[in-house]
Amino acid sequence: MKISTKGQYGLEALVALALISPDEPVSLKSIAELCNLSESYILQIFLVLRKAGIVSSVRGTKGGYALSREPSGITVKQVLEALEGPLAPVYCIVDGCEETCSRYEICAARLLWEKVKKSIDDLTDSITLADLVKHYHAVNTRLNLDYSI
Repeated sequence: MKISTKGQYGLEALVALALISPDEPVSLKSIAELCNLSESYILQIFLVLRKAGIVSSVRGTKGGYALSREPSGITVKQVLEALEGPLAPVYCIVDGCEETCSRYEICAARLLWEKVKKSIDDLTDSITLADLVKHYHAVNTRLNLDYSI
């Protein structure tokens, strides 16, 4: 399993949205500038996230995108599954595979893949957008220390 740039930049754009204004709509331009990405790419990502109920859009001159709920209520798993699909290291452990895989019952490695998937699910479900924002602040505080005398 490899997370695509859509998943990577989607998380980054949501952190940017939460940093700029977790409550009010933010323009795609502002998000794109903070992430150093094109507005059109952010739009593609946010259309998927809106369909998944993670962000909402507001039209008009003061419009833009806003989080649909508090950053603490949005998990990394929700975001990645919206943008990437199931977080499975191999296809054969995705729900419903037992009906399409002839080796499902006799697969020696299935136990391994199920444990890997569970670990990924547990980890990504335990980290929220609020955690990523907190980490962003911690890293930037540490990097911007003033050593002047």
